[in-house]
Amino acid sequence: MELSKKNVLIVDDMDAIRKISSDQLKRFGIGHVYQAENGAKALKILQNYHIDLIISDWNMPVMTGIELLCEVRQTPMWQHLPFLMITAEAARERVSAAISKGVTDLVIKPFTTATLQQRVLQCLQGQISNKVSSITAKELVDNPLDSLQQDEHPQDISTTNKIKKSSVLVVDDTTENLTLIGGLLKDDYQVKLAKNGQKAIEIAQSDNPPDLILLDIMMPEMDGFEVLKRLREHPQSAHTPVIFVTALTEDKYQVQGLDGGAVDFISKPIQPELLRLRVRNLMAYVQMHKNLQSDFDNMVATEKLKQEVQQVLQHDLKGPIAGLMALIEQIKHDPHISKSNHENADIAEDMSFQLLNMINMSSELYKIETGRFNLQAKPYSIINLLQKMIAVLKKTFQVKHLLIYLDCEENGDEDYQVMGDESLSYSMLFNLLKNACEAAPNKTRVSISLSHSEDEDNAAPMLRISIQNLGVVDKEIRDTFWQKYTSAGKDNGTGIGTYSAKLLAEAQRGKVSLSVDDENNTTNISVFLPH
Repeated sequence: MELSKKNVLIVDDMDAIRKISSDQLKRFGIGHVYQAENGAKALKILQNYHIDLIISDWNMPVMTGIELLCEVRQTPMWQHLPFLMITAEAARERVSAAISKGVTDLVIKPFTTATLQQRVLQCLQGQISNKVSSITAKELVDNPLDSLQQDEHPQDISTTNKIKKSSVLVVDDTTENLTLIGGLLKDDYQVKLAKNGQKAIEIAQSDNPPDLILLDIMMPEMDGFEVLKRLREHPQSAHTPVIFVTALTEDKYQVQGLDGGAVDFISKPIQPELLRLRVRNLMAYVQMHKNLQSDFDNMVATEKLKQEVQQVLQHDLKGPIAGLMALIEQIKHDPHISKSNHENADIAEDMSFQLLNMINMSSELYKIETGRFNLQAKPYSIINLLQKMIAVLKKTFQVKHLLIYLDCEENGDEDYQVMGDESLSYSMLFNLLKNACEAAPNKTRVSISLSHSEDEDNAAPMLRISIQNLGVVDKEIRDTFWQKYTSAGKDNGTGIGTYSAKLLAEAQRGKVSLSVDDENNTTNISVFLPH
């Protein structure tokens, strides 16, 4: 992979952070780095230039990083671009949201230059950071809950220190203070010392930065406030915790320090036990933050593994179903088969097709939900599709003695052509028809009618498929009828059928609607698809 030919887009609202990150990427060997201060500006760059990788901060004005990610994943020409999200917020909801929207990788601030380089290379190579190598596809299938369980508790800091001690940088222009503080902490931490602000900045922004900084305020050439300001302007040190250790105890100095990004104040003369306790407590937070990066890596990798397992299962299921369909085809061509068995074979063949279609649909629904679906619209006969479904449903619900029929004018099949995806429409309409048959009382009718209409927004010609049955939808779920997990009156209902039907219609540039007539005790579902 030639990095010199790669174009990277950095999106961050802080100019200094963008410039420093750009310089780092160019030192890696990246050919060109574009910069944008928010998601809206990033979209304009994407429209005008070829980009190989997006590196975006989360919190930005105008358009946030997660909003930018959604736009990228919903645009066919960009939806496969690697997207590296950077955040200082350590909330699990964030990584879950980013994963659901299709993030490639996620990094928590602060991070080192080496970490950034590693993640950039992984994204450009099509990899996702993977810290869950012990989880196999088989384990995920056999024990999905166990495999997906995350450790909600940070490691005990004493255990971590046995592997690698956390590090503290002590910054003071007085040798006696450096000796005192260093001596108090050296048994528990790696201690680094700096006698001036410039040296402290170099250490904090090196390839081996400290986990915590103890910073004096009164120093010659560069005081502690200026050091803190410059630390916060660099991505490598922007989120490193800083405790001021100072003889300045007035409130105005504490306000200035906390406003600049310090997390605590320790007054001089130093009380040894108080210093140790405050450093220990803050280090526990630092270690928890480090563990969260590993947890987030696990979540991203596990999601990728789930998708791979799903693909394997779909592939393995298709073989037996295809064999079953071939066997049914042989039975249908047997000259000795009875008429009733021939009809049963037709229905079995159609149900096998439906099952195969459902397997295919599971992956398509995921693409639609995450904005990755790309419609390849083709004309097909909606009448032929509906007639196949009616034949299956009559057999399935024969015990209810339902009258299921299609009502349309004899204008020729070409008058009922739809532009869309036939397999999506099969699953969508079959779900809605099955629901209508289940809801209809015994010995009643379920009617399907076709008519022409226009889209209200752009006057485009549409075909309306109306499904009507006796019985009304419960009042408490009418407002949420098309939402996910809405179900009533069905013990084993998942609430996915109507939600998926809405998604599938919208994916074909169509729409759905519900109308209930309480006076006549009827429910009418309408599906509008491009004619």
